[in-house]
Amino acid sequence: MTTPTVKLASGEEMPLVGFGLWKVPKETAAETVYNAIKTGYRLFDGAYDYQNEKEAGEGIRRAISEGLVKREEIFITTKLWNNYHRKEHAVKMAKAQNETWGLGYIDLFLIHFPCALKYIDPAVRQYPAWWMDDQGTVQEDKVPIRETWECLEQLVDEGVAKSIGVSNFQPQLLTDLTSYARHPVSSLQIEHHPYLVQPGLVDVAKSNNIVVTAYSSFGPQSFLELPPDFSKRTQGVPTLFEHETINGLAKKYNVTSSQVLLRWATQRDVAVIPKSNNKDRLKQNLDIFGFSMTKEELDSISNLDKGLRFNDPGFYLINHPIHIFA
Repeated sequence: MTTPTVKLASGEEMPLVGFGLWKVPKETAAETVYNAIKTGYRLFDGAYDYQNEKEAGEGIRRAISEGLVKREEIFITTKLWNNYHRKEHAVKMAKAQNETWGLGYIDLFLIHFPCALKYIDPAVRQYPAWWMDDQGTVQEDKVPIRETWECLEQLVDEGVAKSIGVSNFQPQLLTDLTSYARHPVSSLQIEHHPYLVQPGLVDVAKSNNIVVTAYSSFGPQSFLELPPDFSKRTQGVPTLFEHETINGLAKKYNVTSSQVLLRWATQRDVAVIPKSNNKDRLKQNLDIFGFSMTKEELDSISNLDKGLRFNDPGFYLINHPIHIFA
């Protein structure tokens, strides 16, 4: 299968459908990525926080060594975690991540969240996510986004990254960033599904020639397996796979509910990065361009919007909420 691409502001081409590495165990990541390449995936979305960059890179290098793909046919996205926003840490950390992937360069490097945390030496840290200790302590740091963004621009200057962007940014911060960016903001990655459509944010991004990538395209499904503090908002919320609007369209077009959800995004020029360990669903998630819904049908899905956000550090960081979303 050939996946359509979208041109980033940097001039690089990015596939509209990729494979998300969030929650992929490091023990199986290399094999999972290798099999995804055999299925047809060319975009892999990672992050330092996912703790599987090394293994994902191994899977890609295996596919390259066997002649399945060339490096230039693979598109790697990864992200700078919150503890490394300061200029004395950001470039060093990004270069270390690039070495961990072992592919020569990163295609798209993002600021993971618009909030800085106190520095932790990656060589000794025990907690890859928000926490500093067993008590779930979170310690913020005061670092302007401009400082971190200029470090990402240095990565482009030095050939470490071909394109740069951000994740989990809201309109005002995005507007401010574009006012001083020397290298273009190529992509904005956000939680985006029919329960959280964020049309205003998507419009702001598009008006600034920023490609939007959706994560958690299946809504609550992505969070059901997480610990209670993270999954609490899913309680009592019907999964999108069970929703009559989604199921009705799936029956009409003889596709799965997941294909409807992914096509709803891509038909509106929003890239997607679903994950699956099931071989059949792996193929289905990539094979979504054989049908197109009407504007009315797309709108019927968008009208399911509840403003329901599942990835919210202002909600799940119980001891120290960080309110980056209004």
